[in-house]
Amino acid sequence: MTRFYRLLIQHRWLVLILALLLAGLVSAGAGKLYFRGDYRTFFKPDNPQLLTYEAMQKQFNKSDNLLVGIAPRDGQVFTADTLALVQQMTGELWQTPYSLRIDSLTNFQHSAGQQDDLVVGPLLESGQQLTPDVINNIRQISLQEPLLLQRLISKDGTVTAINISLKFPDTISDADIRQSYQHVSALIDKYQQKHPQVDFYLTGVVALNYSFSMEAEQDSIRLIPLMFIALVLMLLWLLNSVYATLATLVVILSSITMTLGVAGWTGYFISVTTVNVPIFIMTLAVADSVHLVLSMQRAQRQGMAKEQAVQYAVSHNFVPVILTSVTTAIGFLTFNFSEVPILRDLGNLTAFGVILVCALSLTLLPSLLAILPAPVQPARSDKKAMNLLGTFLLKWHKPVFAAGFIVTVMSGFSLSLNVVNDEPLKYFSPKTTFRQANDFMEQRLSPGMTIDIMLESGEPGGINTPEFLQRVQELKEWLSLQPEIVHVVSVTDIYKRLNKNMNGDQAGYDQLPQQRELAAQYLLLYEMSLPKGLDMGNLVDIDKSAVKSSATIRNLGSKELIELEKRIQNYLETRTDYNYSLSGAALMFAHISENNMNSMLLSLPLAIALISLLLAIVFRSWQIGCLSLLANLIPGIIGFGIWGIYRGEINLGLSVVASMALGLIVDDTIHFICNYRRARSQGHNTSEAVQLTLTNIGFAIWTTSVVLIIGFGILLFSSFRLNADMGMLTALIILVALFTCMILFPAFLLSFDRRTAQQRSLTPSLQSPVISSADLRQEP
Repeated sequence: MTRFYRLLIQHRWLVLILALLLAGLVSAGAGKLYFRGDYRTFFKPDNPQLLTYEAMQKQFNKSDNLLVGIAPRDGQVFTADTLALVQQMTGELWQTPYSLRIDSLTNFQHSAGQQDDLVVGPLLESGQQLTPDVINNIRQISLQEPLLLQRLISKDGTVTAINISLKFPDTISDADIRQSYQHVSALIDKYQQKHPQVDFYLTGVVALNYSFSMEAEQDSIRLIPLMFIALVLMLLWLLNSVYATLATLVVILSSITMTLGVAGWTGYFISVTTVNVPIFIMTLAVADSVHLVLSMQRAQRQGMAKEQAVQYAVSHNFVPVILTSVTTAIGFLTFNFSEVPILRDLGNLTAFGVILVCALSLTLLPSLLAILPAPVQPARSDKKAMNLLGTFLLKWHKPVFAAGFIVTVMSGFSLSLNVVNDEPLKYFSPKTTFRQANDFMEQRLSPGMTIDIMLESGEPGGINTPEFLQRVQELKEWLSLQPEIVHVVSVTDIYKRLNKNMNGDQAGYDQLPQQRELAAQYLLLYEMSLPKGLDMGNLVDIDKSAVKSSATIRNLGSKELIELEKRIQNYLETRTDYNYSLSGAALMFAHISENNMNSMLLSLPLAIALISLLLAIVFRSWQIGCLSLLANLIPGIIGFGIWGIYRGEINLGLSVVASMALGLIVDDTIHFICNYRRARSQGHNTSEAVQLTLTNIGFAIWTTSVVLIIGFGILLFSSFRLNADMGMLTALIILVALFTCMILFPAFLLSFDRRTAQQRSLTPSLQSPVISSADLRQEP
């Protein structure tokens, strides 16, 4: 291995040129990357809930929608100005790309009976004068019509909405979503200028998809430059050298662009999670580089020439860098147990980037350090601080260890406060336009999430049988009684209205038809009277064998939503003999959250076992493997314990933190163990070895941890809660790991590592260790 180090330094220009050429070729693939933000990226193609959802979308009209909320500031929807606005806007919204139907107050197809005829028409005819009588008629019908109330008009008549149903191609792209969303958004801007006394809000499933994509783009535009600036400033301060900082930045940028290049060549796309890959790689690359540069600077201060110091730095850190890279990659590769494809993508790309960082840190970085000027840096004041820390631990290691044990046990109890609970709409910061619009519409009109329940009659035309219609009506009535449900759309409301219309609009006939043929005739007559684009395909399938009821639900957590689903399923199992299925975007996210957490809980023991086994094999000591296991579990226990007290909710983003953090925090433990064992092998007792280790690499461990904390802390500025929560909890665990590695772990060694016969006090020479030529020949 020594020969490899020497050849690397001797041929540094060749290594530099080849590395940069390779980086340029591989990085070219980054041009193939594209943003994709629709919610389907969260689900595997064979996800059962997604398959059910898509099957229902094919059987009935697709339910992807945009919902335009209209709120006059005077609180009066039923005025001539507002109704005229709604009518005009409804007409223009038909021009929305991929629009299938537009539903509003003014074009609602109201039916009425005239002698033996059925008259069907919009509440407000084109060109009709909005006289007080017309407005009053629209008000009375709207506030009594089940298909409108709490769906397109609020109970108090202060807010209305226009619903745009869209039908995208099967191979939906981000460009399709943007085209529809931006068209409607531009139209809203136009009407906002014309009607400053009216507030407009845009929400719906398509708005959710668009917001996913926009948050990914905004994070890449805002967070990556912020992290880069912070990184440069930290490196200049930590390394105290412009040239060392430049060399580190070359490694970082090469690692990022090559990872993105490989992602582009292999068909990956940028999502709300993979947008964090550059930040993760940037952070992890610094950790490896800092250890190498600080080792080189320390060797130079001991009198070594630059080339010899670089060779020493590589040989001294070769095994630790490889080990930390492999263990970090293991942590990220456990993301493959996740049920969420874009979390798998995040894990795989980051793991690849980590291995790439390792390779470049051991080849490109030494070459750059050997080429660039490297004046000897003055000793930092951190050595005195590390000596003081070592002295403190020698005296107080038992109380420190006891305190750490107590805190860990207490944190273990607070772990139970964490519960898996996902609310997709709360993935977005309250400051985002989508979240503000959705919160307003939920409070003033109706929540944006629905559960669709399909009931199959079992035969073509079977929905017209009185028995089937009665079961559908009973289902609607039962759903309306559930506290989580605010509104139910059912085809039985139309049947009841038609029966009343065909019987002179007499109040006593507001009931379901009692003969199959009569029900079929009513439905046929009604459908023939509907204008193009406003058919009943959203409630009834083509051969009239199944109906779909839509229950609008409050914004629920995943556990509450799954409990509601189970209640609905139990009702359908016990009260009907018909086949059924339940679907909806909210249900899909609820199930993926629960399933993902179960999968990641299975992956965590595997990651722990692999990392501990690897360390035990490399260090040829099962005690070291068990010791590292203990040191790396404590930060996770304390971190999640604190999170249980602080918030207590585990969402999709947090489900992967445990495995990811394990791969990260083991890095400091590995560097500490490598240096501690080296000191012990040179004949130093436990106290001396701990002091030497803290003095030699304490500052490097502290700096790399600070870099990791800042790197993940940058995610707190994300408006996407999954990223912000992931960054916050990971940074917290790394902070705890820093104290564990620098204080608790040494206290443990001082308390239990008694392999020497007698401990002796530190000598002055040990406080300023001299690097000998033997260190260069010794394998770490």
